[in-house]
Amino acid sequence: MAELLARSEETGFWDNPESAQQVMQRLSEIRQFVEPWEQLSEKIDDLQVLTELGLEEDDESISEEIAEGLAAARAQLHKLELAAVLAGKYDSSNAIITITAGAGGTEACDWAEMLLRMYHLWAKDHGYDYEVVSFVEGDAAGFRNVTARVGGHQAYGYLKAEQGVHRLVRLSPFDSSKRRHTSFASVDIIPELADDDEIQIEAEALRVETFRSGGAGGQHVNKTDSAVRITHLPTGITAQCQSDRSQHANRRGAMQILRARLAQLQRQRRSAEIDQLRGEKQDIAFASQIRSYVMQPYTMVKDHRTGVEKSQVQAVLDGELDEFIHTYLQTIVGQGGEE
Repeated sequence: MAELLARSEETGFWDNPESAQQVMQRLSEIRQFVEPWEQLSEKIDDLQVLTELGLEEDDESISEEIAEGLAAARAQLHKLELAAVLAGKYDSSNAIITITAGAGGTEACDWAEMLLRMYHLWAKDHGYDYEVVSFVEGDAAGFRNVTARVGGHQAYGYLKAEQGVHRLVRLSPFDSSKRRHTSFASVDIIPELADDDEIQIEAEALRVETFRSGGAGGQHVNKTDSAVRITHLPTGITAQCQSDRSQHANRRGAMQILRARLAQLQRQRRSAEIDQLRGEKQDIAFASQIRSYVMQPYTMVKDHRTGVEKSQVQAVLDGELDEFIHTYLQTIVGQGGEE
């Protein structure tokens, strides 16, 4: 920032308006990052001076003010650390979540729907847009596969912490003997790309099919005659959307998902960047989970990557994920585990 400030004060700086504008734009970006840290440093300096004065005058009445100031400083530090971590290329993007039921049959399909609800509540609590765009229902309950879009600043940056296999242990509501069952579902998170970003698709490389959207209707998506499935013929990758009554809107939604999936495949082929976006692909079964949700014989949610544990399982299933997400971002991503 100091170097750019010095350049902006040089004689003739504005002789090249285009170059000068680029410097000023970069300076503005750096200021937005640096100034909050400077403000936090000033707050801590003020608290230190206040503490020294209190000690000199043996005045304990200021202890509450100091404690409140420290608490506010810690909270600000936490936000700034997260802001520093969420600086990856795609972190500011919307997120596309795909949940796939794994080992466990009907139990796993029901577990996939429970996870979908969990992310819906988390998105709602954080003011994000949320929409289910496609699904395949389970035979008796839940979903074999379901895809949702979470829209808002840094949705992908936060939700990438949820990438992986999730394990549920509970007394089965589908078992007449009320035995304990273990179920698995995988959560796949990819960033939604802007229309002009990264990848172009030729029309002749696509097969577009329309079909009737069935299933749970208004609870999940609208029932329409205009659902769209698009297949990219060279790769076999498919995407579908059935959330809107308009075939045109569903086609646009399916294309957004397809472009995101193709872009990810392209990144995988050219570099190891895919590991920073999706993590290591694992089987949706035992010994592969990133997090366990235990409801019987005790209650606990444990993240196996960070060690974070919470005993309030229902609160987590109601969307209270921030402790898991923030700890992952700071301890794994922040220490170089991912971009």
